[in-house]
Amino acid sequence: MKEMEEYVLVFPTDLLKRLGDFQGLSFDVQKYLDVILDPKNHRYMKRKEAETDFLHKQLIPYVILHHKDKIFTYRRGKLLAEKRLMGNCSIGIGGHISVNDPTLFGTTYQEGLQREVNEEIIIETTYKEKVGGLINDDSNEVGKVHFGIIHTFALDQPLIKPREKSINETGFSNHEELRKNIDDYENWSKICINGLDKLV
Repeated sequence: MKEMEEYVLVFPTDLLKRLGDFQGLSFDVQKYLDVILDPKNHRYMKRKEAETDFLHKQLIPYVILHHKDKIFTYRRGKLLAEKRLMGNCSIGIGGHISVNDPTLFGTTYQEGLQREVNEEIIIETTYKEKVGGLINDDSNEVGKVHFGIIHTFALDQPLIKPREKSINETGFSNHEELRKNIDDYENWSKICINGLDKLV
């Protein structure tokens, strides 16, 4: 039986332009979230089409986990669906809000966030969650079709285990170590590393 096609949650790129386009990080969170998270501005699109459709942005929860001043890090492995990011280091957990068939059921943003985190890692401690900022990077082909909501999880203990095989070389690094090795990281992580003092 043919595998069902993945559909991902998107919103019109023009919506971002009307709200105020930005490059990199924005901390004016509520201005954007009230509109971008409104279901009336959402639709599901075939992922293979969304990856090259610059008229829409795929909505991505991007979770940064930290214990005190140390940030959870990992390297993206071979089983990663997004091959353009393979081999890069990252400080962000998360991914597309997706369904296999949008005519059968939908997925809210919050449901998608929890599912993505639970699929990728096991959090063996309590934590406090907040939205730290927003990320938009139109400097490359991957960034042009994605928009990130940055969630920060303040962990009570540094207890994280990988669940997916694409999560490799895990650990915790302080801000200085991250900045020293910033060239090893994917673009979104580079942007976040430079803004960590405000994000967390």
